[in-house]
Amino acid sequence: MPVASFPAADKIKSLPGQPHVSFQQFSGFITVDEKQQRALFYYFVEAETDPASKPLVLWLTGGPGCSSVGAGAFVEHGPFKTTGDNLVKNEYSWNKEANMLYLESPAGVGFSYSANQSFYNHVNDEMTGHYVPQLAQLIVKSKVKFNLKGIAIGNPLLEFSTDFNSADEYYWSHGLIADDVYSLLVNVCNSSQIMRAAIRDLDAPACTAVYNRLVKELGGKSIDPYNVIGDVCLSSGQSQMESLYQPLRARFQDLSSPRSRSDALSQQEVQEEEDVCAQQKTDKYLNRKDVQQALHARLVGVARWNLCGNITQLYDAREREKPTITVVGSLVKSGIRALVYSGDQDSVIPFTGTRTLVNVLAKVLGLKTTVPYRPWFEGKQVGGWTQVYGNLQLSFVTIRGASHIAPASQPVRSLTLFKAFLAGKPLPNA
Repeated sequence: MPVASFPAADKIKSLPGQPHVSFQQFSGFITVDEKQQRALFYYFVEAETDPASKPLVLWLTGGPGCSSVGAGAFVEHGPFKTTGDNLVKNEYSWNKEANMLYLESPAGVGFSYSANQSFYNHVNDEMTGHYVPQLAQLIVKSKVKFNLKGIAIGNPLLEFSTDFNSADEYYWSHGLIADDVYSLLVNVCNSSQIMRAAIRDLDAPACTAVYNRLVKELGGKSIDPYNVIGDVCLSSGQSQMESLYQPLRARFQDLSSPRSRSDALSQQEVQEEEDVCAQQKTDKYLNRKDVQQALHARLVGVARWNLCGNITQLYDAREREKPTITVVGSLVKSGIRALVYSGDQDSVIPFTGTRTLVNVLAKVLGLKTTVPYRPWFEGKQVGGWTQVYGNLQLSFVTIRGASHIAPASQPVRSLTLFKAFLAGKPLPNA
């Protein structure tokens, strides 16, 4: 994407505390509806080398309602990591391989805004956490001249019951709950029924009782359901990343808030230790006035920037019940490559449910397995497991030891996966 496409006024001279870099950065607002005073905020990072020949990747963070700039760029795979007052270079940034465009969507997320609050009542379909498949489908249907090569979705909510119910066995198999609570989830009220009761404000005392038992055994805020083997940030009583269980909070007890829905360096066999307080540091950094000024950002209708906003309360949470696995199928049929990947330590949208859905989709599409289920490698270590259908038309990948936000917890392995996806090649086999 030529940098000439961006307004000169959007060019970032330097972010506060930023180390010197050779690539260009742009950020600012894109007005999408002047009448409704609605604008979306973007952050564009040019590829480190030879940007004119590198692809453009649009990153949309789900949540729903979480910031692509805060979560995607500063916590996961952008060029910098926050250390508090300063920034350090992220050695595993995805702009090593592509021009990265982070867009905060929908309006109300991050710095994006709509001055007309009634707008939120008319965009229910936008707030499902299904942004990428739905946007790609819209591009295909519009027949606009757009060279869309593929989509990649991580730990995605594809089918309500399958995805949420897979968490029940995941909790039990990973030792997070006892046999009797697992039995209650199987025989009395499962996780999708608990979620549905909360979303629809149903009177479900049996589900309430099971949910309360579940929360108690999961350890409350002492365990991160988005990364069951990871530590939590002890400097914050509650982390910023909103849980997919958010609708339950008003009705039931509060479930643990999660901390968040390669090159030569990639050959290192020791993974970089994750900063478990990265989201809190990012929140502090992006709320600084000098940082907002450098980003050409401003707050509209809110007192402060939030990693995950409260706008989900203004959307219809029932939209989560609409399956998007069929949307992924329609994209594959139209010639768009689809990669579905999962951090295998995420208990909220576990890889087991995702793997089942992808396998069923491949059968429905009549795609044969071309790469049987096998481990893939980063250096000499297993990076995860993968299965490929057709001519890389549909792929399923797990990232070993990764959380829901995989690049934050396993940056090297995630970058290796990203490189393979862009190149249209299978992952390394030994």
